[in-house]
Order: sequence, then C-alpha cells, then structure tokens
Amino acid sequence: MINGYRCMWVLVMFDLPTDTKQARKDYAKFRKHLLEDGFTMTQYSVYSRFTASREDAEKHIHRVKKSLPPDGEVRIFCCTDKQFEKMYVFFGKIRKKEASPWQQLRFF
Repeated sequence: MINGYRCMWVLVMFDLPTDTKQARKDYAKFRKHLLEDGFTMTQYSVYSRFTASREDAEKHIHRVKKSLPPDGEVRIFCCTDKQFEKMYVFFGKIRKKEASPWQQLRFF
C-alpha cells in the first residue's frame, strides 16, 4: 500500500502476427506505445507496469485498449503487489532471485 491505496500491477500479454510488413509495423507501434506508457518487458510479449491504485491501473488499461493493433490477441491482467511478488521465476532449472520491482520507484 502507498498512502492508503492498494498497489496494482498491470500485465499485458500479446500474440501479434508479424508475417507481413504492415503486421510488423503494427506490432512495433503497439510495443512502442506500451514502453512510452511506462510498461517494461517482463518476458517476450509480456509487459508489466506498476500502478499506485486500481483507478490508476484502469487508466493504463484504457490507454492499451486505445492502441490495440487490428490483428492478433492481447490479454490484460491485473494483480495486487502482494500477488505479483509471489510470482515464481525460473531460469532453466534453477530459481534465481529477481531484481526488486520497487527499484523503479526510488527516483520519486
């Protein structure tokens, strides 16, 4: 919680075609929009963004909806900060400790 607000993570997962020049252009434009809106690549075709409240998460979900490409599949998932920190991350067969997501907030 930050200032009494429940912190949220917004995850955008997508599978977009890249078989034509236009499809690749749409893919790049969508990805660029996510980055400009503060999302970071969590995994290939999975981007995440920390928000301070559910209302803030809804604002970013609306922005993603406005930038949807004409083809492909996009899923948006929200979870609390507590749920996000319980995520298991594996590299090969060994689980590594992931960098703290709070590092991006140290600048504020």
